[in-house]
Amino acid sequence: MNVAFLTPLGAVLGALALAPLVVFVLRQRRARRIRAALGLEPSGAAARLTLLLALAGVPVLLGLAAAQPVLESDRQRVERTDAEVWVVLDTSRSMLASARAGSPTRFARARELTLRLAEGLPEVPLGLTSMTDRILPHVFPTTDTRVVAEALSESMGIERPGPTVSLSSVPTTTLDSLAAIPRLNYFSPTARKRLLVVLTDAETRPLEQDLSGPYAREPRIATLLVRVGEPGEEVYTAGVAEDAYEPPGGADAALERIASQVEGRVLAADELVAAAGEALGIGPTRQRIIEGERRALMPWVALAAFLPLGVVLLRRNL
Repeated sequence: MNVAFLTPLGAVLGALALAPLVVFVLRQRRARRIRAALGLEPSGAAARLTLLLALAGVPVLLGLAAAQPVLESDRQRVERTDAEVWVVLDTSRSMLASARAGSPTRFARARELTLRLAEGLPEVPLGLTSMTDRILPHVFPTTDTRVVAEALSESMGIERPGPTVSLSSVPTTTLDSLAAIPRLNYFSPTARKRLLVVLTDAETRPLEQDLSGPYAREPRIATLLVRVGEPGEEVYTAGVAEDAYEPPGGADAALERIASQVEGRVLAADELVAAAGEALGIGPTRQRIIEGERRALMPWVALAAFLPLGVVLLRRNL
């Protein structure tokens, strides 16, 4: 742990301590002359020192508070330098389907599976994208599982963002959009081992293009596809199944077609972590420092300024 200052220039406020000190010195000189003229004993050194420290302490502590001190805790992580994983989560409306009202939705199960993957591959940087009729990155590859968990719970959700075109009778998922991963160079050049994980219910629009071309580029992208969904699931609103939701057929066939084009594999959810580890194997690593939590100390420092202020006010009234 170490202490850092977010606005170090705020400490200039502490220079105001000179003003009360100058006033204090001038008043002490005047008090000595008056006491000498009246034949009184000079005030005690301890009392003068206490007041002097209190006068200086108020602006010094306020200046320290203005500098916004924080307590930082950094962590070190071992990180693979040759591998990356991108997880594509289907965020179309059909991912709200569940076995019954109140049970985990397909999207909730996909988020849980993503967290298990991140925890199962702690040394491999993992990135997150959403998929409706297009691919959108949310988190670039990182080994900080806290970032992944925060994005899954706060940033990613059903139709966030929504599809460019939404028709109630047409699925919004477009598996063809996976072509953007190799075309837009999602993986960094240093990642020689590349893994793409697709979590979807595969209720997709008809496939219109062949992905074998984009995925034939080197280095090759190992692709694992997991269907998150079971037959008979419904989308529930206020505990009632929506009549408008009618799952299209051919989900398994669509996944198999994609898998054959990209030379990937279709897996069950409980096979994913082991298959991902097998696909990436082992490789070189490095130590990476990950910024930890920050705890603000400014409120406590500002509160501490009331202590010397109280001393000043007390001495003034005596």
